[in-house]
Amino acid sequence: MDWTHRLRLRHVKMLLSLAQTHNISHSAAKLHTTQPGLSKWLKDLEEDIGLPLFERHARGLIPTPYGEMLIAHARQIDIQLDRASSDMDMLREGGSGRVIIGASGVAASDTVPLAIMRLLTRMPKARVNLVEGTTDRLISQLQQGALDIVLGRADTDLASPTLEAENLFFDGIHFVVRPGHPLLQVDPLRWSDLHAYRWLVWPKGTPVRNALDVALVAAGQNLAQDTIETNSVTANLMFLNNSDMIGVASVRASLRLAQMNVLRILPMRLSGSGAVAMYWSKEAFMSHALRLALNCLREVAHEYDAESAM
Repeated sequence: MDWTHRLRLRHVKMLLSLAQTHNISHSAAKLHTTQPGLSKWLKDLEEDIGLPLFERHARGLIPTPYGEMLIAHARQIDIQLDRASSDMDMLREGGSGRVIIGASGVAASDTVPLAIMRLLTRMPKARVNLVEGTTDRLISQLQQGALDIVLGRADTDLASPTLEAENLFFDGIHFVVRPGHPLLQVDPLRWSDLHAYRWLVWPKGTPVRNALDVALVAAGQNLAQDTIETNSVTANLMFLNNSDMIGVASVRASLRLAQMNVLRILPMRLSGSGAVAMYWSKEAFMSHALRLALNCLREVAHEYDAESAM
């Protein structure tokens, strides 16, 4: 008999609790069950599967590789159950759909907010969550079912049989500074002028950093010795607006921030560009809200490409 037929939703919580506490007594107390009952359930499950899920040590339970695999699946189930509960609550309250978008780098500061505003114009009762992080971390959350869409760097290393991937745009970069920065008065601007200040750069692997690395090689230059590396848009703006640091931003983000009088673009021509892609699960339920969100992201990206070509 297939052992999965005996599993119940409560058993998912039991397994996850054991993975968290590493202690049968503590898990039994949290789950409001008895220690002997929980111990017997685990023993029966291991016998049904035919594999040891935990090693018993004096310091507690340690998941075996088999246990780690089952725990990973249990986490996905638990995440989906939480999503189902939230979706039902949202629909009960009159919502028309929910989308959780993960975004990294420039996508979080420009493309995704514009797409979300467009989505809400067409579906006013939609619920949208925006999560920022590194592309690698967001892809992991997408594979676990915690996110619906991820925008981040285009990278073949992120390819997965469970994910759809679509390149949205290629974007160049600018050096940016605060309004009133001393370098805005320098003409002509030379690389030696830039190297006199601390640089604020994105982490390796991000589209903006990839573009910067390409641009530096093309110009025969090295990364400044004094740098701060961060992937936080908020932190970047705080650093730049309160110091004479030099930042690096995508062309689209630079132009948007310059229009808002937040930053100024330095007149230094750079040749590098980075690619941004959109990822979603092949197994995802393609709700109207999710389909509309994907289309809004495509529209925003393509409109920018059209403006750039003019």
